[in-house]
Amino acid sequence: MNEIVVCGAGGFIGGHLVADLLREGGTRVRAVDVKPIDEWFQVFGEADNQVADLSDRDACREALKGARYVFNLAADMGGMGFIETNKALCMLSVLINTHLLLAAREQGVERYFFASSACVYAADKQTSTAVQPLKEADAYPAMPEDGYGWEKLFSERMSRHFTEDFGFATRVARYHNVYGPYGTYEGGREKAPAAICRKVIEAKLSGHHEIEIWGDGEQTRSFMFIDDCVHGTNMLMRSDVTEPLNIGSSQLVTINELVSIVEGIAGLKLRRSYNLDAPQGVRGRNSDNTLVKERLGWEPEITLEDGLEKTYAWMYDEMAARGARQGQILPSGAGV
Repeated sequence: MNEIVVCGAGGFIGGHLVADLLREGGTRVRAVDVKPIDEWFQVFGEADNQVADLSDRDACREALKGARYVFNLAADMGGMGFIETNKALCMLSVLINTHLLLAAREQGVERYFFASSACVYAADKQTSTAVQPLKEADAYPAMPEDGYGWEKLFSERMSRHFTEDFGFATRVARYHNVYGPYGTYEGGREKAPAAICRKVIEAKLSGHHEIEIWGDGEQTRSFMFIDDCVHGTNMLMRSDVTEPLNIGSSQLVTINELVSIVEGIAGLKLRRSYNLDAPQGVRGRNSDNTLVKERLGWEPEITLEDGLEKTYAWMYDEMAARGARQGQILPSGAGV
């Protein structure tokens, strides 16, 4: 019983969590994901890397053998462009959490973590750009994001009832817009910070200084850097807190401001066009960190400006290297 299992380890947050657990040492880490290993964002030879479809109950039993702690970050998800057009796929992730909970209880897992989302919050509390920060109690009366948000809220409740009915220790984090290096930045599943960084880099590398923004750019969000996300996740997992907690930044910005920050990092100014027909999500969303500060004595610390600079630098290197492999000529002075 000295094994930590990270489900969804081939994904963005899961890969960073595996890296952090391995750096700590003192335990074995099993990394599990449905994708072929060569499609994982990060792969570590020190981990026991396994490919498994965790929507299958038998696969969950096999993946959790000998586990002490289980982190469930596995889900079929993406940014707003994905979750608004793939509601059924998002809902099917309920099979993953259901079968993992059953397998974890059967095998005597000591503690179980479920990665929820700010998409569980009631839509009628997110209709203004000047949104009041969302407290954990604001998830009820329930009216979450259709599809993805309902699955997350249902899985939160299932985790809660496993604790109440079976005495099974669960922890639940409501993530708010996590971003950073080693994640998706194209293909339709990327979130706003990655999409904006990619578009700015494409403009810089191509010399076409234009950018399309989804919506009018005045919708507001907070964005949390991946290092803060991993730190908060580990603190919550090791705590005695049984209720869901926000794990998110409270630094609220408009999408236009997000674009301006990335432009500043890139050292250029782009002509902006606005696609009012594109998916936009709620009008405003921000994290109220009162409860997480009370329970854990912590909240995210990395500013959006610092986190975006690191994200942009990684993404620029990735995109520039790919362009070089494809024989594209980069414009003069195209570096960060």
